Amino acid sequence: MKLSLSSVINYIRTKLTKNIWGVCLALCLIAVSLTMLFMFGYRHYGNFKAATGIIPDSRVDERRSFPPLASVYAAGFIYAPESSLKVGFIYNGRIGDFGFTFAQNRGRIALIRELGVQTHIREAVPADERSMAAMQELIDLGCTVIFACSYGFMEYTAIMAERNPDIYFFHCSGYITRENMSAYFGRMYQIRYLTGIVAGLRTETNRIGYVAAHRIPEVIRGANAFALGVKSANPDAVVKITWSYSWYDTGLEKELALSLIRSGCDVIAQHQDSIMPQIAAEQEGVWSIGYNSPMGFLSPNAYLTGALWNWGPYMVDQVQQIKNGTWQSSRYWGGIEDGVVMLEELTENVAPGTRGAVAEALRRIRSGFSIFVGPIYDNTGRLRVPQGRTMSDSEKLTMDWFVDNILEMPD
Repeated sequence: MKLSLSSVINYIRTKLTKNIWGVCLALCLIAVSLTMLFMFGYRHYGNFKAATGIIPDSRVDERRSFPPLASVYAAGFIYAPESSLKVGFIYNGRIGDFGFTFAQNRGRIALIRELGVQTHIREAVPADERSMAAMQELIDLGCTVIFACSYGFMEYTAIMAERNPDIYFFHCSGYITRENMSAYFGRMYQIRYLTGIVAGLRTETNRIGYVAAHRIPEVIRGANAFALGVKSANPDAVVKITWSYSWYDTGLEKELALSLIRSGCDVIAQHQDSIMPQIAAEQEGVWSIGYNSPMGFLSPNAYLTGALWNWGPYMVDQVQQIKNGTWQSSRYWGGIEDGVVMLEELTENVAPGTRGAVAEALRRIRSGFSIFVGPIYDNTGRLRVPQGRTMSDSEKLTMDWFVDNILEMPD
């Protein structure tokens, strides 16, 4: 159905010249028109430019993740629940952030689509004792499965799991487990390495900016993998990293990106939840690499690619196990082979030779290349990983140092 704004306006003008019933009909038409324009005119993450494109089915299992954007907001009547099982989600951000919460919420939509479960959410939940109140609200609504979708919820989720032994809990990005609580995350560092190759080949100034959130192993590990990817493609390039100390602060994130650009960086990457670093890159005429979900719809001239989360397959599998009575608590850290982390399709903005370099690196990772293999020196000159040795998972999960081509910017 195609709607012409001018035809709608002309029709409304005609009705307004008649009686009150015409006015009522006109108002109804306005509401319907706006709804139809939103649902059918802004599918697939908004108005993507040709450089970014729409996610092809061949790269993403569309049935389980990344349904059209309208489905997120219209899930209540597009995907009618078919199961009595209720699943609750607490988010530290908003589902419309086009970042980490947005990606987690896609997993929720996958549950509705695949298993027909009922879901309830709580957004913008603080990472403190108030998160327990949010979880209790969901339990009071009848939720027997709870996904706590941020690192800061970890200790509080563990407390709630102990208090509610009959409820199944899942915590994202942490390490604490209980008999009724699993921890889940993905090997995003694999994708970070690939995006580092893209950045290393694209930069002309040999200075690449990285807007980061918190100084925790997850962020440090991702930045290091990115920098190692840069180094593999361009040994002369350095990665300048700056900190927001926040997962989501749009104004600060943009200002930090601009400061990196002013310091000579011509590629901007990020470990942040908003799209503002991408917008800064677009405005300043440099290149950008996104994170969490496709972000190129507002930066088509800057966007190179993105590191994407795809939580649908994991969430569907775990809830199906609960329904089957076969579920057991675990620590999940899936990678490229599971599809939980993905590289977005490269745009036409990438440098010549990038596609071949990325394809070869991806082949190596799938063949067992671990990325964190020595020799690796930190940015103080200390040998951290000797020649030929591969870092263990426990070392990766506790990483607190930076590789030698990372330059920390002053706070």
